[in-house]
Amino acid sequence: MARIVQKFGGTSVADVERIKNVARRVQAEVARGNQVSVVVSAMSGVTNQLVKYCNDISPLHDPREYDAVVASGEQVTSGLLALALQEIGLPARSFQGWQVAVHTDGSHAKARILDIDARLLEESLARGEVPVIAGFQGVSDAGRITTLGRGGSDTSAVALAAALKADRCDIYTDVDGVYTCDPRIVRKARKLDKITYEEMLEMASLGAKVLQTRSVEMAMNHRVRVQVLSSFEDVPGTLVVDEDEIVEKEVVSGIAYSRDEAKITVVRVPDRPGVAAAIFGPLTDANINVDMIVQNISEDGQATDLTFTVGKADLERAVKVLSQHKETLGYSHLIPDENVVKISVIGVGMRSHAGVAQRMFKALAENGINIQVISTSEIKISVLVAEQYTELAVRALHTAYGLDKA
Repeated sequence: MARIVQKFGGTSVADVERIKNVARRVQAEVARGNQVSVVVSAMSGVTNQLVKYCNDISPLHDPREYDAVVASGEQVTSGLLALALQEIGLPARSFQGWQVAVHTDGSHAKARILDIDARLLEESLARGEVPVIAGFQGVSDAGRITTLGRGGSDTSAVALAAALKADRCDIYTDVDGVYTCDPRIVRKARKLDKITYEEMLEMASLGAKVLQTRSVEMAMNHRVRVQVLSSFEDVPGTLVVDEDEIVEKEVVSGIAYSRDEAKITVVRVPDRPGVAAAIFGPLTDANINVDMIVQNISEDGQATDLTFTVGKADLERAVKVLSQHKETLGYSHLIPDENVVKISVIGVGMRSHAGVAQRMFKALAENGINIQVISTSEIKISVLVAEQYTELAVRALHTAYGLDKA
């Protein structure tokens, strides 16, 4: 008997008929002789509506009451699924995050899971029940309901799988697996049978929307095997596993892109020790995350241009912060640009293969695409290019690395 945690996202439980379909999928897993726990999101669109209610009441709302409101979507879904399971003959009961209990810190709307007391779930499983747990939520030390941020049900599911020592965590969604690239842009994208935690973490953080970044990080830390599956098709999915489980590693496993980037160039900053700290310090204080950075020294060695990226949503705030410190920093002017996209090639095989970056640069050059900023890590290379070249760049790189399906 295997122990499985199944997670169903908002589109999977969007209405009563889809909830009944989920119940049949759970029933099929139980029929295979497995012990099953289920984590659910709110019905599609419900969380957005609840957020709107809060904003309509008060744009500067109390985050504790905000969490109490938006967590209610998962409470409804968990109860409905428990009813649907009972209706087809499976003993089931719903659990809210505070009942389990999923203990989190007190950062409302973006709480982090500290630990999970799985005793009630263990008792439920021992009675032959299917526990149905409301994802996305937990409880703080102050006894207040907390939520984990967008996509938090993925994190809930992986954390519960770790707490229950499950053999696998199955994430059911509206896609049937992890692809080498967004199939909406690259028609020749291939579905991967397996992908490493490290690769999936990079892909999630660099724009792929299949899994929440924190859920992949947790899966990697606790070595939880995760499977991405379709709620609507009975086809094999993609396993996210430890690198040791993949015998033949591709040099590049996928191409990711993010349109959520913006670029700022600080022109003619005095070239002196501590200037970078002076620029990025105020941004850090304003809780603005900086990603890619490149610095160019002028010919006379007296000044430098510093270019970096921030989230597009933070661009206006970043420009305001830097403008407030212009006199101290001594730069000439700022050049903000939100018409950029970050494109990344990802693969654990990069560790042992030369020429990966050169192939990327060549493919982009052959298509007349200028690279504005470059950053690298052990298993990824990212470039910033003009947003108008997004689809051309992604398709060119997908072909250049031999990822196109036959």
